[in-house]
Amino acid sequence: MSVEEATIAMEACGFASDTVAELGKFGPFKQLRTRFRAVGAPFHRVAVVAYFVGPMGLTCAAVDALTGPQVTFEGIRLIGRRPSELSAELTAYLEKTGRDIEITTGGDIGSQELGMNPRAQRAGDILLTRLVFGRPNDWANTMFDCIPADEWRWH
Repeated sequence: MSVEEATIAMEACGFASDTVAELGKFGPFKQLRTRFRAVGAPFHRVAVVAYFVGPMGLTCAAVDALTGPQVTFEGIRLIGRRPSELSAELTAYLEKTGRDIEITTGGDIGSQELGMNPRAQRAGDILLTRLVFGRPNDWANTMFDCIPADEWRWH
């Protein structure tokens, strides 16, 4: 999906985009980022951050725990949950489907095969799940390689 296609799809779901920022280069290709927020929301209330690499298009998306849209996978609600609850449901799903159970760099249960990297996000006195989705395919060795440095620095 290109930046333009992602912008059209998000606008159809009620999200406006910021200007596209160039983050640098990945080999010969430009790395781009755009942020989406609910239409009418203040500019600082970012709901989704999307990352793109040259002709490969969308390679990574991060969905905010508080302002992002609800995302489900196989009936599992992924966004805005207590990390332990998501870990338990995701573990059960991975076991049931014979997939590897992986521990992310943040200590949560994730899946490279499914492209899911849950991260804890502070919400007042509790932590909620914020999901980073990655798509390595032919251009990165692992999902973690395709997640931009901006996301690893994110609290």
